[in-house]
Amino acid sequence: MKALNWTGLTLAAVLLWGCGSEGGRGGDRITLTGSSTIAPLVEAAAEHYEADRPGVRIDVQRGGSSRGITDAAKGLNDIGMTSRALKPEEESGLNQHVVALDGIAFVVHASNPVSGLTRQQAKDIFTGAVTRWSEVGGGDAPIVVVNRPEGRSELDLVSDYFGLSPADMKADVVGGENQQAVKLVAGNADAIVYLSLGTASFESGAGTPLRLLDLEGVPATPDAVARGDYVLGRPLVLVIGASVSPAAQAFLDHLMSPGLDTLIAEQGFVVPPR
Repeated sequence: MKALNWTGLTLAAVLLWGCGSEGGRGGDRITLTGSSTIAPLVEAAAEHYEADRPGVRIDVQRGGSSRGITDAAKGLNDIGMTSRALKPEEESGLNQHVVALDGIAFVVHASNPVSGLTRQQAKDIFTGAVTRWSEVGGGDAPIVVVNRPEGRSELDLVSDYFGLSPADMKADVVGGENQQAVKLVAGNADAIVYLSLGTASFESGAGTPLRLLDLEGVPATPDAVARGDYVLGRPLVLVIGASVSPAAQAFLDHLMSPGLDTLIAEQGFVVPPR
């Protein structure tokens, strides 16, 4: 390096800056990966944040909660997004910050007359013990079960709620991200899926033909999550490693500030206690 002239040093610096920028770990480029539930909230916040800071670029990548946690542990992102709390075995070297509260709702097409399920009824549907809607108070039609893939927090939390392993859950169709799950149910009057309560509430309010089912007699609403009455409530969490860039820390501070409260509510989520 000492033998380089000024032009060589300048070129080397540019190349090194470019590599850091492309990798998303350094400078004012901030990379978040993980939960598709949190991603729309972060994207909306990032749009306004970037507009006020022309030098900042925020890259939001989905892939599921497991990816967000793993990437944070390996230093492959600046901030991980996970729609569940970290498990004890995942906590080493990581710090978690609750950005919002959400729930997991069982969701059907708006034309489905079923208004609610018990825990046992939902378990029977997703294990194949119940296969027709007439068995749970609906019409005489086969139930089309939409399950969620491995790596999604919804699968882990619902299977745990049922007292099952994820492998025990049955499916006619597998829906990946929340938006894919929404489309599968909105397009099939006999389908059922479980997904983010906030996302489902937002979509239903926007006119998508969805019905969020009561669970054990409790409505699947953000208010029920806020009161702690809804059993399948969960935190939405941002995860960072031991080392975080100043730019990433500044954006994390923004995401955790009261200035985001209105956006959190607009997305169908619940503002956490501050």
